[in-house]
Amino acid sequence: MIYQIIIACLLLVFMVNLILNLRSMRTPSKDAKVPASAPMISILIPARDEEKNIRNCVESLQAQDYPNFEILVLDDNSTDDTASIVKELAVNDKRIRLYSGKMLPDDWAGKPFACYQLAQKASGDWLLFVDADTIHEPHMLRSTLAVAIEEKASLLSGFPRQLATSFSQKVIIPVFYFILLTWIPLWLLHQTKKPKPSMAIGQFFFFAKDEYWRIGGHEAVKDKIVEDVLMGIEVTKHGGRHIAIDLSPVTATNMYDDMGSTWRGLARSIYSLAAITPVGLIAAICLAYYVYIAPFFWLLNGVIIGTEPLLWRGIVVLQILIALLMRWLVDSRFHEPPISMWFHPVGLLFYLLDALYALGRWIVGAGVSWKERFYGKESTIE
Repeated sequence: MIYQIIIACLLLVFMVNLILNLRSMRTPSKDAKVPASAPMISILIPARDEEKNIRNCVESLQAQDYPNFEILVLDDNSTDDTASIVKELAVNDKRIRLYSGKMLPDDWAGKPFACYQLAQKASGDWLLFVDADTIHEPHMLRSTLAVAIEEKASLLSGFPRQLATSFSQKVIIPVFYFILLTWIPLWLLHQTKKPKPSMAIGQFFFFAKDEYWRIGGHEAVKDKIVEDVLMGIEVTKHGGRHIAIDLSPVTATNMYDDMGSTWRGLARSIYSLAAITPVGLIAAICLAYYVYIAPFFWLLNGVIIGTEPLLWRGIVVLQILIALLMRWLVDSRFHEPPISMWFHPVGLLFYLLDALYALGRWIVGAGVSWKERFYGKESTIE
């Protein structure tokens, strides 16, 4: 009984943290004004084998209502039609420039090197790194710049809307934000006088140019898989302000095509976390299981099948109701499909199994692959 009460109390703490996060998180406004002297914004897109996504991404950026920007695309040694699609779009739009990526050096990871090359070509006062699988509302630049200036942010990142088409995506993808927003106290990190790391998501990285180069650019994390999280940490190490906002009204992304790519993509990120803190990853796996999944097994065994006391059953039902309420709050905020909430334990179990898989590969030094590149035990290219 004491154990069940502790789990229920933990869930209540996580729910309070989630509510505070959602209440405090800034959202770009469609009514935001363009500064009197609109600074140049360089939109930087690293693209490797992105023929399925790059047209929608670039066309959504072309439609921005902000008056002063350029679009730079780096073809990172693609083997598909990525480059030809960008060339076609650039014919009638001088704001678009295509660059061919250099061969990857031995001591760099792929995405950091692509981003670093783009930053060297940029002429803007602000640098916006976006993934090729993102699409953007016409007021995205205007509204996010307004937030960055008002918050005096060195780095602005955040939470795009995660699109899902297949059943498996609808069950699995929304779990990501649920875990982050119930565990990380963004509301507290954003309020501290001394800059603290926030949540950096590499699908949308908006830097003041001087702040980007002050930390050394992507060279500071050149051999890391989870370069986005570590870039956020580098910003705060150098005294810069880093905030995460709700980007779902202005930016959407479709990260993975199917369950296989979802498994591999998540394993790549989790593998890097194992390299940073294997003990922390094991603790997170255990916490997620006992707090977010185990109550559903207890419901089956102790409430439906077993003969546990009525109070015990009530506490277990309360645990599940709290978990489902938190899922509803997150999914509603970020416009995720309702079906995900009803398959909550299934989606979480996928993450836990993937985390165990990535941890096991790190322990034996097997490494992981992503887009035909191999990442070794210490999160570096081999």
